[in-house]
Amino acid sequence: MGYRTRIQYTDSQKALMWDRWRKGESLQKIAQLFDRNHSSVSRILAESGGIRPTSRRRSLRALSLAEREEISRAMVRGQSIRSIAASLGRAPSTVSREIRRNEGRGGYRANQADQAAWARARRPKACKLAVHRALAQRVADKLQRQWSPEQIAGWLKRTYPDDTGCQVSHETIYRTLYIQSRGALKKELLAHLRRTRVMRRSRYHTQKTDNHGRITDTVSISERPATAEDRAVPGHWEGDLLFGNQTSQIATLVERQTRYVMLVKTPKRSSMR
Repeated sequence: MGYRTRIQYTDSQKALMWDRWRKGESLQKIAQLFDRNHSSVSRILAESGGIRPTSRRRSLRALSLAEREEISRAMVRGQSIRSIAASLGRAPSTVSREIRRNEGRGGYRANQADQAAWARARRPKACKLAVHRALAQRVADKLQRQWSPEQIAGWLKRTYPDDTGCQVSHETIYRTLYIQSRGALKKELLAHLRRTRVMRRSRYHTQKTDNHGRITDTVSISERPATAEDRAVPGHWEGDLLFGNQTSQIATLVERQTRYVMLVKTPKRSSMR
């Protein structure tokens, strides 16, 4: 796929991306919906670590765009703040504050005031690990010891059963790791997870599709000759690869008739390919 200029995805397109990502589809397959390269979709999903952002909703106490348009029209007609507030069913202080923080009577514009209100409302709540630094340090120490977030959450619950301030869910740990804007756990700790990915994947994600993740030109074990199956003739060997931790791999060779075993330590996982 050739180079294409960057585009601005609409909210509905982003919602479609997240829906497909949650179902476990690959970046390339999602990108094909928009006739784009996978890096274009990756850019959007990576902003929140592969975790779908919470949809923003207007507070019932906040002024709506329609109410702001009514305020703008009423000021043009020369109405007082109290009369505007009465027609909207709002407190006069609410209308006065709205006008004052948006350029006053002479420069008030409903659409600009509404956009400014959305921008001011973007105040993400600090996550638990960012507020409780001692708890964050305990979590970081356990991660460095190769503990999983589920193990850490369970250990904290058993160790501090009566203190919820010293407990944290495994989901919060994952979100804090993948969404670095939370600023509580360092990105380097991702390397200590069982699956070292820069973005969180859906539980339904798999790369074992018809054309990916499979060995080509394989021969089924059911097709091996009868002489190897009944172990009557020596010289038939079976090979396998055993994985330990991140730095431990052993190749095994077993002679089928004598059961003679050879073990070979390999320097890395790709050595047998």
